Formats: sequence, structure tokens, C-alpha cells
Amino acid sequence: MQVNLSGHHVEITPPLRSYVEKKIARILRHCDRVIDVHCTLTVEKLRHEAESTIRLSGTTVHAATVHDDMYAAIDLLADKLDEQVRRHKEKHRDPQAARNRHGTEISP
Repeated sequence: MQVNLSGHHVEITPPLRSYVEKKIARILRHCDRVIDVHCTLTVEKLRHEAESTIRLSGTTVHAATVHDDMYAAIDLLADKLDEQVRRHKEKHRDPQAARNRHGTEISP
């Protein structure tokens, strides 16, 4: 898995890079089929924007957030991506196994 981090009008410092990688790693523990991650951080006056695209096998997950603080924008981005990845994983689970876990018998 490859994490690409770029900045528009902002320098990507080592602490900022490690913070983003830590948040992305938290998201990726839900899914084992990650192809690559691209994250862009942008600053325009007092507006800090973070957006990311995660390519999974079979789909692409994208989210963007805006906040007054860059670290808060990254936190919001991580929450959005986490929810989308979990929803994608739940959607593609085996329905037969889900029914068996809940004790519902399936008749042929």
C-alpha cells in the first residue's frame, strides 16, 4: 500500500506527515485490500482543507473536509473515510454468513 501526500500552498512537515499517516493507518485496519491512498492538504487564507482518495479493490472512496485548523480538518477527514470504508466492508460481506451468525435458517 502506498500513501501519497501532497500540499497546495502548505509545506508538508514531518510532524504533519506522521499525523496523516497515523490517521490513515487507523482507517486501513478495517480493510485489507487497499491499493493506494492519495491525500491532499490545502491552505487558502484561514481555510484549511483536507481531501483524500482511497482506492480499494473494486471501488474508490473519496472525502473532503474544511476547518479553521489543519489538524482538525485531518481528524474530520479520517472520521468520514473511516465511516465510508466500514460501510463498504459491511455492504460486501457474505449475506449467507451474516444470516447464519444471527441464527436465521435459510431453507433451500
